[in-house]
Amino acid sequence: MTNPVPTETRPVQVFLPHRAGLPRLVPYFSNLWKRRHFAVELSRASMRSAHTNTFFGQFWLVIGPALNAGVYFLLVSVIRGGNAGPDFFMHLLAGLFAFNFIQAVMSNGATSVTKGGNLVLNTAFPLLLLPFSALRTAFFRFVPSLIILLGFFIYFDYFGAQSQACDAVTGVCEELNTIHFTPIMFMAIPALLLIFIFAAGLSALMASVQIYFRDTTQLLPYATRIWLYLSPVLYYADQMKPWMLKLEILNPLYPLLGIWSETLVEGTIPPLTWWLGSAAWAFGSLFIGVFFFMSREREFAVRI
Repeated sequence: MTNPVPTETRPVQVFLPHRAGLPRLVPYFSNLWKRRHFAVELSRASMRSAHTNTFFGQFWLVIGPALNAGVYFLLVSVIRGGNAGPDFFMHLLAGLFAFNFIQAVMSNGATSVTKGGNLVLNTAFPLLLLPFSALRTAFFRFVPSLIILLGFFIYFDYFGAQSQACDAVTGVCEELNTIHFTPIMFMAIPALLLIFIFAAGLSALMASVQIYFRDTTQLLPYATRIWLYLSPVLYYADQMKPWMLKLEILNPLYPLLGIWSETLVEGTIPPLTWWLGSAAWAFGSLFIGVFFFMSREREFAVRI
């Protein structure tokens, strides 16, 4: 009589749908940090496949939003009677670049897990690396826009003609070109950091939503277009009517883009409430997006 073949004594982990719960946080984030290079290489591969690491690839990443800014500038100038100067153009350009970054993070993050289905099914790693990889890709596509923005700043500051708009009734004139380099502009760095943190949370959240609702990517272009019109991109944050300001408390981009434009373009210090609101939205988005993703991560493999 032969002896029975020994069976595997190690515990077997079974992934079941509708299984929610956070993993152990310290080992998870430790593993996430150890595998950060995987997210970097995945992002580089994505950029190479899209040819965004070439000169012309970077050129088209910039020329698209710049052309959109030019069209919006002409449209708003006509509506405002032609009194929109370089300061408004810079506000429009900076706002569109930042908004396009957030939009790219949302769209790329939404498909980060579904497109990486083979990796999810065949490799064991923290899946949070996928939306973070999409975040890195969107940010490096955003960097050339900052270079173009800096070029316009230099031009308007040193070579831009000074112009004024005068009210026909009161005779009061207002300088249209107020673009000047000031130390306050360095406060745009923490403003950009808050936008980055907010986008990181959105990337993880959209990746989770896309798993459950596969039409999310089809709805995002329409939702983001409405979001653009409701955010202080085509107008200044302080130009809204009082009744509209009551609704903007629900719009996270109102304080985020507000402090971005105030510090970078207008060279003024935004109100403290804008900074506090931006920080609340940024870290709230990161907390909700990351922990919702982690709580549902174990069932992604059975839903892809």
